[in-house]
Amino acid sequence: MSDTQTLIENRPPSVAGLFLERVSATPDADAFRYPVPPASGQGPDDWKSLSWAQAAERVYAIAAGLIELGVQPEQRVALASATRIEWILADLGIMCAGAATTTIYPQTNADESAYILADSGSRVLIAENAEQLAKAQEKRAELPDLTHVVVIDAEGVETGDWVLSLAELESRGAARLEKDPTLVKDRVAAITKDQLATLIYTSGTTGRPKGVRLPHDNWSYMAKAIAATGLLGPDDVQYLWLPLAHVFGKVLTSGHIEVGHITAVDGRVDKIIENLPVVQPTYMAAVPRIFEKVYNGVAAKARAGGPAKYKIFQWAVGVAREYAKVTQDNFRRTGTRTAPFGLAAKHKVADVLVYSKLREAFGGRLRACVSGSVALAPEIGYFFSGAGIHILEGYGLTESSAASFVNPGEAYRTGTVGKPLPGTEVRIAEDGEILLRGPGIMEGYHGLPEKTAEVLEPDGWFHTGDIGELSPDGYLRITDRKKDLFKTSGGKYVAPTEIEGAFKSVCPYVSNILVHGADRNFCTALIALDEASIMQWANENGLEGKSYAEVVAAPATVKMVEGYVQQLNAGLQRWQTIKKFRLLPRDLDVEHGEITPSLKLKRPVVEREYQHLLDEMYAGTREA
Repeated sequence: MSDTQTLIENRPPSVAGLFLERVSATPDADAFRYPVPPASGQGPDDWKSLSWAQAAERVYAIAAGLIELGVQPEQRVALASATRIEWILADLGIMCAGAATTTIYPQTNADESAYILADSGSRVLIAENAEQLAKAQEKRAELPDLTHVVVIDAEGVETGDWVLSLAELESRGAARLEKDPTLVKDRVAAITKDQLATLIYTSGTTGRPKGVRLPHDNWSYMAKAIAATGLLGPDDVQYLWLPLAHVFGKVLTSGHIEVGHITAVDGRVDKIIENLPVVQPTYMAAVPRIFEKVYNGVAAKARAGGPAKYKIFQWAVGVAREYAKVTQDNFRRTGTRTAPFGLAAKHKVADVLVYSKLREAFGGRLRACVSGSVALAPEIGYFFSGAGIHILEGYGLTESSAASFVNPGEAYRTGTVGKPLPGTEVRIAEDGEILLRGPGIMEGYHGLPEKTAEVLEPDGWFHTGDIGELSPDGYLRITDRKKDLFKTSGGKYVAPTEIEGAFKSVCPYVSNILVHGADRNFCTALIALDEASIMQWANENGLEGKSYAEVVAAPATVKMVEGYVQQLNAGLQRWQTIKKFRLLPRDLDVEHGEITPSLKLKRPVVEREYQHLLDEMYAGTREA
């Protein structure tokens, strides 16, 4: 048996047990860093550190406090909060109490929050602030199982029998532990590998979200499998900003416990650029939209510097992409990441002029980023790779505990999601669907045996709903969502996600795009532009002072975007080309339900909302 197999197979029964092992192994090592805003409200945040032993003290107090409230093993405790240090401590406390965490995005409205709380049967809700508490109070009559709400930021919140602060919960827990010191460790010791640890409700691109049941063994496996990849070591510093209500963010906490590195936690997306030079991470996970925004921001800054500066930037982009493709190809063939002398010389010049500044913006120490949730446009990936910021694409679903595939460190291949994690099996069905089997696959959908049976075969194979291709040496490329593929009225199949990704590679102003054409005789697109980038372009092109809606409606803007659409079409098959498009009056967002909190496009919602624009583009055409 290999060392990797031994590592995977000899995993503890619970992630709670894994946490206790980590605390025992490195009690004084830094576990977390987190920001504390200045008391005056002015100036930079003060970053504090928390050792594993200090984290454990709070985790045990939270666990004992929940037990004091009457929480029993496998009962659900919901978490409605943005990503912050208290989210992680609360999640660990819930699991160490033997209970299971139900995750709720803080953006979720009162109706949807109540549905999740009721469907999960959650006994306690840990709410971030008064805003999250208000949602539960509004729907309290519909939540008979909810016995308590614990508020993290409780200033100004009226506490009582039903509502208490996190500080009070920890105080109660600490008092209980004084009387019963082994209370939490006894609970942890009793946890079995099949015991429910997490209930994550899918974002729901269509219909009501389904609760995905993930037992402790899923997370224990993930922790060991992540360690086995060798992507992280104990000296790494991870910057964690992803939503922890989403499985992508959640899986990073398991890997963190196993490896024992430092994790800097701050979920404020608007603080990412500010935080990176302070945190100086060596590793960061993100979704493609973040890399797209960084790329568009750098391009916009170059354009603002004048034609000469922008020409240098465009040249550097081309060099980075060529360099990445050549060196990756050489590594695949020879095991060395080399480039011809001429290209290497150009790359060295471009590094001084452009790439080094980009790396400094990321903190200057970044070894790698992992990208997931949705596909990264290859040309964006090649640019960052060539600039020395290696984006390792990965793949997984909520139903597979997030991480099923990831690109190997040095042997990464842009445009693929890498190889399966140790212990995960994959096969491609006859229709191209990706099937997975292994210790990371969910137990099933909560209370939905029929839905579970639709995707999970008796022998353990899980139907992902994604279409993909495996290379002879095991690298997976995702080509589209099975349900997103559509057929034109001419009988040709179109993979919209692939076209949308290609457009993001050529147009630096795009934020979101939806390609449409099911049962139509040609393809069209709804395009939303990135506000910061397009407003800067507007100021440089005689549209200063105009609103965003006015800018996107301007003929000059439409003509500019049309040029990029034509550039896209030049690389497509005839039946894939975008014949017409419309610019949307605003960007798509979570608040309007058009994208999920993990930034996936909700196609039915967008198509329904902008049906009038789609109909307008097909008006007067003959549907064959």
